[in-house]
Amino acid sequence: MSTSKKIPAIPPEIADWFAVREWRVRRHQADMLAASDAGRHALLVADTGAGKTLAGFLPTLADFAPSRLAGAPPPEGLHTLYVSPLKALAHDVQRNLLAPIEEIGLSIRVETRSGDTPSDRKKRQRTKPPHVLLTTPESLSLLLSYPESFDLFAGLKRVVIDEVHAFATGKRGDLLALALSRLQAIAPDMQRAALSATVAEPEGFREWLAPWGDIDEVALVEGEQGAEPEVEILLPDEERVPWGGHAATWAIPQLYELIKANRTTLVFTNTRFLAEYTFQNLWDVNEDKLSIGIHHGSLSKEARRKVEGAMARGELRALVATASLDLGVDWGDIDLVVQMGAPKGSSRLLQRIGRANHRLDQPSRAILVPGNRFEFLEATAAKEAVDEGQRDGEDFRPGGLDVLAQHVMACVCAAPFREDELLAEIRSALPYAWVDAEVWRRVLHFVETGGYALKAYDRFRRIVRERTGQWRLTHPDHAARHRLNAGIILDAEMLDVRFRNGRSLGRVEERFAASLSPGDTFAFAGTSLEVERIKDMEITVRASKHSAMIPSYGGARLPLTTHLAGRVRAMLLDSAGWARFPDDVREWLEVQDWRSEMPSPDRLLVESFPHGQREYSVYYTFAGWNANQSLGMLITQRMESRGLQPLGFNANDYCLAVWGLKPVDDPASLLSPDILDDEFVDWVQNSHLLRRAFREVAVISGLVERQHPGKRKSGKQVTFSTDLIYDVLRKYEPDHVLIEAAWADAKTRMTDIGRLAEVLETAAERLCHVELDRVSPLAVPVMVMIGRENTPQGSADDELLLEAESLAGQAMTPERGEGGGRKRARRLGD
Repeated sequence: MSTSKKIPAIPPEIADWFAVREWRVRRHQADMLAASDAGRHALLVADTGAGKTLAGFLPTLADFAPSRLAGAPPPEGLHTLYVSPLKALAHDVQRNLLAPIEEIGLSIRVETRSGDTPSDRKKRQRTKPPHVLLTTPESLSLLLSYPESFDLFAGLKRVVIDEVHAFATGKRGDLLALALSRLQAIAPDMQRAALSATVAEPEGFREWLAPWGDIDEVALVEGEQGAEPEVEILLPDEERVPWGGHAATWAIPQLYELIKANRTTLVFTNTRFLAEYTFQNLWDVNEDKLSIGIHHGSLSKEARRKVEGAMARGELRALVATASLDLGVDWGDIDLVVQMGAPKGSSRLLQRIGRANHRLDQPSRAILVPGNRFEFLEATAAKEAVDEGQRDGEDFRPGGLDVLAQHVMACVCAAPFREDELLAEIRSALPYAWVDAEVWRRVLHFVETGGYALKAYDRFRRIVRERTGQWRLTHPDHAARHRLNAGIILDAEMLDVRFRNGRSLGRVEERFAASLSPGDTFAFAGTSLEVERIKDMEITVRASKHSAMIPSYGGARLPLTTHLAGRVRAMLLDSAGWARFPDDVREWLEVQDWRSEMPSPDRLLVESFPHGQREYSVYYTFAGWNANQSLGMLITQRMESRGLQPLGFNANDYCLAVWGLKPVDDPASLLSPDILDDEFVDWVQNSHLLRRAFREVAVISGLVERQHPGKRKSGKQVTFSTDLIYDVLRKYEPDHVLIEAAWADAKTRMTDIGRLAEVLETAAERLCHVELDRVSPLAVPVMVMIGRENTPQGSADDELLLEAESLAGQAMTPERGEGGGRKRARRLGD
């Protein structure tokens, strides 16, 4: 509920400024001021274009209004901190904030601080700060590492956290929560405000925002309802939704016509690879020489700024982008947003739709372009969720110990501390309320010596406990080294793929390489390769006589949310609702329903059938690509140990296809929950997964440094250092605090073990195994992508189309065999 039924008194100078612009003060903007006047923290949830940022800053503007000052001088020193997940967003907010400050005539100085800020300005800001400082979680943490931080923040009145949903549930949120706890200790009366358009469960974010998780301390302010977004799903001209693929190449001619028909179009893709691919396809049909740009995280800062400037000036007719523009820079002239491929979540879709018009009273127009039939269902589910105002998001999890170690170093760089006092401060941050005396002792011991196995090395001795009980730095140089290396965002590393003779085949992302072990086979550069070893950022391979078991990997993928997966499954069971789908989609589901079974939320469907002299099993988990990829690794290992001769697997967000030389008669035995105790542990430890996770936590915690004065370590050098330490700790101190942190990452971020465990729990209780004489309709989308996960272009598209038609012809023919080719269906748990 809102904080106030009536609008509080707005300073007349600010009210006049709204009136001159022919704007009105919206209820949620007034409520944010009322919450501040009442001395409360506040979470604002309001649609994009609702004036959230202005609402967050309204109490700051009011504090500097002459009518409220009543002749007193304006406040001195740092008054308000604004924290955002993106540097570009901070620069954009600065531009938009300066307008009311200058036009109202307020004496407020506003500056930004990030990694790009000149060093002389950073130094000056620590002693002569502006009234409002716009920054990021990493830059704020670095500020807190200076001795001047106590004076700098002593008079801080307000912290405004923008786009809080984008980072509160991750490690950057952990770092910010710890920074807020330190700021509150320095400035006890400081107020916290957080802003978001797409928070699914406000209660969780209110707890995260509140000191000590006291939800009653945080007012929930809900924005005025804006115009309903207009969302459509684009279909091929001939009304045939493709069977397979993700690139939606079929839509390029129609997309180009949409770009021509609109003033400015923003085209979102889910990966950088698809952004480049879509951009190139648009250029190929750009007969009118329209100005079309591209924006993603791999481009240089200069290239991104150039595109952002052209967009702000209205010089582009279209911009193809990834999540790099999700948290939008305020462009009000975009009149159409296109989502290429499935949106993967309703909140993400709402965020992207909000880029169009960026005004509350005008509907945002969006078009969803599905790449295949499952993506059509997902797009429909996302559209209906948006129509109903349903949001989704990631769950909160315990704070990372590597981030805690980094924060401890930041604190001791600023001043010596007493461990009981700092622990109390840390536990006031909700992600770290779980830290008890024993965990705290282990973290301090790690920061002190590196841990038991490393304590003999002086370079790991960073802090020492004095006789007075205070902890201090062992040497002042550690402060400079901390500030040079602190941070949460790590560059994605690439590994070279080479034959033993040194010949290079190219590079793969470490995320994919981390799941490999010696002996694994994978597809790359059109060749089946066997892994010989992974060391020092190189994968040594040899040509394999066998087909690749593990599919190649085409870049980081956005996860399918549990909420959207549940909607798709409900849609599959609602046969009465199929009439609203295109004829080919409706027939696809009807034939599936007649020939086999439909997946349901409370039962795992497994289909088995022969195809091309191979035996296939398809597991319809709806658990997302990450969990399905992990499940594929585990099932094939278990099949190998049981003599079922697996040959490979392929995963998408909805299902997992596994094939081998022998049929799977009892899939339940392959899915027993103990797979997480046995095969999972072996896989994580023997693959590169745990090493990769350890490298990240070692860098974040400060154990391994990426930079020294005047030079930066290469990724290969960092990996060499962390691999040596990892081997020592695995052998001599397996319960080391960083091994524990690495395991936590491997279980959550890298393998999605939570959703994987849910699949196994469902399989143990209720599983339906349908044995067929040929491929089923629902299996065609995953089957058609086998061996083609990374080649959605050129002749491969034509080949994929032919393969899809052949498979579909078999799957959609209902006459063969009594019961449509169903041999038998066995249900566990009924």
